[in-house]
Amino acid sequence: MSNLGATLTMLLIGGYRSLVEAAQVELAARGYEDVRPVHDLAIRAIASGADSASELGRRLEVSKQAAAKTIGVLQKRGYVVREEDPADARRKRLRVTAHGLDMLREAEEIFDELRNKWARKIGITQLEEIEKQLAELIGTDPIRLDTSGWLARDLGE
Repeated sequence: MSNLGATLTMLLIGGYRSLVEAAQVELAARGYEDVRPVHDLAIRAIASGADSASELGRRLEVSKQAAAKTIGVLQKRGYVVREEDPADARRKRLRVTAHGLDMLREAEEIFDELRNKWARKIGITQLEEIEKQLAELIGTDPIRLDTSGWLARDLGE
């Protein structure tokens, strides 16, 4: 019986987790010790237009309640704020703060540094080929962020 499919799966998960965990350690070293992977994903979703718990839940593929819990944590830590909607005073909209945007920039820089580290290890040509092949394999379908319930675990559910 072959286990090549399982091996491939574990390699892909291992690569993802090693990058995320290394980024989390580096973010902590840069003063963002309170950021978990789900927080980065949530802040990115809010920055790209998820301005309510319902919309954030849809984008992260978690319940509205889990999204609201994450929003509460992000507000408490100063990464996002709720503001009145200029078009409808009854509605509150989410906005990423300067602190949240700074964290996103740091995270992007860290991921670039980690990618460069991998490129030095295996060569830029090989890394670019891996990226190209993964993009071809994944196709145009949206990438699910809640792989194996990691987001739910990070949310404390």
